[in-house]
Amino acid sequence: MGLLLDIEDTAVTRQTAEALARVGTVAALRLIALAVAEADDNQVDWLQTGVHDALAGTDSVPDVAAVCGQLARDPEEAVRRGAAEITAWTDDTRR
Repeated sequence: MGLLLDIEDTAVTRQTAEALARVGTVAALRLIALAVAEADDNQVDWLQTGVHDALAGTDSVPDVAAVCGQLARDPEEAVRRGAAEITAWTDDTRR
């Protein structure tokens, strides 16, 4: 979480979000979702950029939207809120 919410280095935020999105597991995306729920507007922008970078890459990327669908049922409200935000970002990349 410290890397995802690094106030002093947005490149770290972006790269960490991208790396976790490329992994695409429930655990990895849960971390991003929690970060989104806690982040300020600037941090959210860099988290979104990192996720978009992963989705736009040439490598095979896991179905982030499907994993976020699983996270939508997480017992923690912050995770559900962050997952909903990430799902909206994945919708943006499909247009």
